[in-house]
Amino acid sequence: MKITYFINQYPQVSHTFIRREILALEKQDFNIQRVALRGWDADIADNSDEEERTKTEYLLLHGVKSLLPYFFKRLLKQPFSIMRAFLSAYKMSKMSERSFAYHIIYLLEACKLGCIMESFGSVHVHAHFGTNSTEVVMLCKYLTAIPYSFTVHGPEEFDKPLSLHLKEKITHSKFVCAITSYCRSQLFRWADYEDWSKIKIIHCGLDDAFLQGKIPSPKISLVRQFLCIGRLCEQKGQLLLLESFKSLVEVNKNVKLILAGDGGMRPEIELYINENNLSEHVSITGWISSNEVKNLLLESDAMILPSFAEGLPVAIMEAMAIGTPVLSTYIAGIPELLINRQNSFLFPAGDVEATNLAMQEFIDLNVDELSLIINNAYTSVSTRHNINIETLKLAEHIRQG
Repeated sequence: MKITYFINQYPQVSHTFIRREILALEKQDFNIQRVALRGWDADIADNSDEEERTKTEYLLLHGVKSLLPYFFKRLLKQPFSIMRAFLSAYKMSKMSERSFAYHIIYLLEACKLGCIMESFGSVHVHAHFGTNSTEVVMLCKYLTAIPYSFTVHGPEEFDKPLSLHLKEKITHSKFVCAITSYCRSQLFRWADYEDWSKIKIIHCGLDDAFLQGKIPSPKISLVRQFLCIGRLCEQKGQLLLLESFKSLVEVNKNVKLILAGDGGMRPEIELYINENNLSEHVSITGWISSNEVKNLLLESDAMILPSFAEGLPVAIMEAMAIGTPVLSTYIAGIPELLINRQNSFLFPAGDVEATNLAMQEFIDLNVDELSLIINNAYTSVSTRHNINIETLKLAEHIRQG
């Protein structure tokens, strides 16, 4: 069965879960065409992503002007379809954060995407994230009648559901994937009741590189190393973590914090580290490959994620799968996987003292307590987030007429 995956940027360091999903579907005899808007020149540090890049076709590789011939070809052959798509793009521009001109560009992208999919013989297109990539496949449906589905992760979609016209995107879709029950509930808020049945829970999953059936033994290091994985931005809460970690350092010098990632808030974070004399205890890696992330997880005593807004981070699943205990916040879909003091430590978001207490409670665990948490964590993630099981569900929805 020939299908197309359409992503805003692919491959990308933080989107290894999309790669896993594509490769797992190919094992189920899907012939998958990869199309993205951008990503041909992105900095990536993973050999698997390099291979994926060679398989991906890029709509904007030669600029927006290169889309025009595809538009005029469609206009001559399908003037009424173009008009319907144009009116839909106009409606989508209402309340949008982006001007009507951007939505016209989405229409041009849909024209080229349609030609690429028809040449390939695609019978379905799946997009990740309910943002502009889903608008493009929705507009493309007016031109090709190829059905589409999309996966919603959050939190971006839930921050601006009216601006993104989530309701309209759900209405015109074949089905929608929500990565957690919480995610599905938020989509219920904006979808018509008759469309609720379209919204399916498909978890992000891990492959055999993580789920090997072997649970690591617990370790208690002399210097406890905490690892925080994620883009350096407001919603990830790294500044709050540093404030909490500063208090921990004041009473325990045998601790270390690694911030694995990069982003717009790096200057502010570096300034805080320097002003509070934390440079001996805190380091920032910048963007690193998925293999480097995995190695850091294996080297670290615990992963900590103090986020203010999330979907359900794949990094949490990866940590649980390889025996690295997780400390995170009670938000969004995280408590669906993490259970406090059973397979993880959970603490309220935005609470410096609670974050500090969670780190201290983790440090105070004995070997038996730590072993129980690690074992429970592996059982939870291997049961709930196996990519082969989750893509079987996705495949069934795609195949249904």
